[in-house]
Amino acid sequence: MSDILALEPRESSGLPESRESQSSLEEVPNAAPEPRHSLGVFHASYSVSNRAGPWWNITSCWKQQNRQILKDISLYVESGQIMCILGSSGSGKTTLLDAMAGRLRRTGTFLGEVYVNGQQLCREQFQDCFSYVQQSDTLLSNLTVRETLRYTALLAIRGSPSFFQTKVEAVMAELSLSHVADRLIGNYNLGGISSGERRRVSIAAQLLQDPKVMLFDEPTTGLDCMTANQIVVLLAELAHKNRIVVLTIHQPRSELFQLFDKIAIMSFGELVFCGTPVEMLDFFNDCGYPCPEHSNPFDFFMDLTSVDTQSKEREIETYKRVQMIESAYKMSAICHKTLENIERTKHLKTLPTVPFKTKDSPGVLSKLGVLLRRVTRNLWRNKLAVMMRLLQNLALGLFLILCVLRVQNDVLKGAVQDRVGLLYQFMGGTPYTGMLNAVNLFPVIRAVSDQESQDGLYQKWQMLLAYVLHTLPFSIASTIIFSSVSYWTLNLNPEVARFGYFSVALWVPHLIGEYLSLVLLGVVQNPNIVNSLVALLCIAGMLIGSGLVRNTQEMPIPFKIISHLTYQKYCSEILIVNEFSGQHFTCGSSNVSVTTNPMCAFTEGTQFIEKTTPGATSRFTTNFLVLYTFIPALVILGIVAFKVRDHLISR
Repeated sequence: MSDILALEPRESSGLPESRESQSSLEEVPNAAPEPRHSLGVFHASYSVSNRAGPWWNITSCWKQQNRQILKDISLYVESGQIMCILGSSGSGKTTLLDAMAGRLRRTGTFLGEVYVNGQQLCREQFQDCFSYVQQSDTLLSNLTVRETLRYTALLAIRGSPSFFQTKVEAVMAELSLSHVADRLIGNYNLGGISSGERRRVSIAAQLLQDPKVMLFDEPTTGLDCMTANQIVVLLAELAHKNRIVVLTIHQPRSELFQLFDKIAIMSFGELVFCGTPVEMLDFFNDCGYPCPEHSNPFDFFMDLTSVDTQSKEREIETYKRVQMIESAYKMSAICHKTLENIERTKHLKTLPTVPFKTKDSPGVLSKLGVLLRRVTRNLWRNKLAVMMRLLQNLALGLFLILCVLRVQNDVLKGAVQDRVGLLYQFMGGTPYTGMLNAVNLFPVIRAVSDQESQDGLYQKWQMLLAYVLHTLPFSIASTIIFSSVSYWTLNLNPEVARFGYFSVALWVPHLIGEYLSLVLLGVVQNPNIVNSLVALLCIAGMLIGSGLVRNTQEMPIPFKIISHLTYQKYCSEILIVNEFSGQHFTCGSSNVSVTTNPMCAFTEGTQFIEKTTPGATSRFTTNFLVLYTFIPALVILGIVAFKVRDHLISR
């Protein structure tokens, strides 16, 4: 441990000298080429109310219990410094970062202030000031590194093509990504760039807006030791370019001890210590816990400030030790110095203004165009997704062809029954294939939009609208392929116009299945639940609205009213009129009558139409108009759902 206690000068490792040893902000406002900035967290506390027990426990599920997640935390860090926040799982590290970034849940209660350059930020300013790289990398896997950064730049700032190219190339060079610029991001199944490079892409996307305050939640999670070390060294270099960098981390290597300008340790939501590495060693030594030689100080001090819950005795013993260290810190000169720095910056008049990110973003239509191009390119490179979109309906049609082969004109051989069954399957199957597209392809895009909308690049509904627009050509192609094969092979009404009506009528249920899934994905996180909900809604609509299971005229009045709200009512009437109008059926031999065989009651298609859906022939055009209103209605409902989602997960 002697090598750590000696604390060799930073020049020996090629890193700048600790900012703690430099003059204060008030004394040298003009010493640096750029204005110095400061970040202060002052007496921050956060609590949430949860149900006392699980939902199945009737006695306790209605009782509320208050849980304190952050308890009176104060921090201070200046530009050019990198602060590391240590703590075991559940200690409140990520919640503290969320508090700094203004991303705490509305359901909790936050007390305290966050100051940037001595100014308290209001709710609307957090997004424009802080850059926040979360623990998981939410990137589109079928875009290259250069494309990912270029699309992000196009969403964030205005400029000429040469400006964007220069900006992206500069950021890639700064983060050592130039050698993988044209490689796909990939994922765990697809391959692509490495985990460390993927993490650097996430950081690069944030740097495009020139942030001065950067927050990182567990940037080394899932990385090997060498890659994690490289990421932390990179963050230190970013900090020394006049930025404030704050990160949470799990037990870093001992070689990184001198790399951090400040180290904070949290335990059970309380700040046990916050200071420089030198102050850290001196503080714990004064508390009677000197770090042994040849030990990783991070490991030693983390163990020292953690509560052991393996037994009640050990839990009480270790909790008392943590409380003792925390009380010692609160009374120490280090803590008082932090509070004094925050108070001093609040009253200084020479400090620069709040360092907002570059906020010259393009207009709504420009962003929509960028999002549409990005979503389409990402999908087009996914061979499995393209095949799924184009061929799912065709697979449904092939099953029906194998089952029915060709419909007949003889009533006794199923002329009516086969046609009714086919129409039922057409209406019931196409929405389900649309739903499969949404639940398989959209959740990844939704995760990206959740992250980027919190970064202020766009609103969630804009990504939804881009996704909706990109589905249109694929769904049209899928429906045409399906209809062309199924309609003529099954020997349905041979008129070309009837084929056209059939295709444009079945296009709508396919879209409705996907758009209804999008609406539910806006408010329901789990795609499996959405799968079940859409299937149930479609089945219910078929039973109530189609009239193919039970004649709607014979249903109870409430069901008759509800049937007018289902797209199946209008689609089924269109398909029935389209197929049965003008049809002439035979009934076995010429001497068979209705008396001898009741199935011979339908020898004309119009007879079946008037029996099943009276008046549908006169409503043919109206049904088309009503059916197509479901598409914009669901898009509008989806926008509302994603605005609700924006409110639910917003800061």
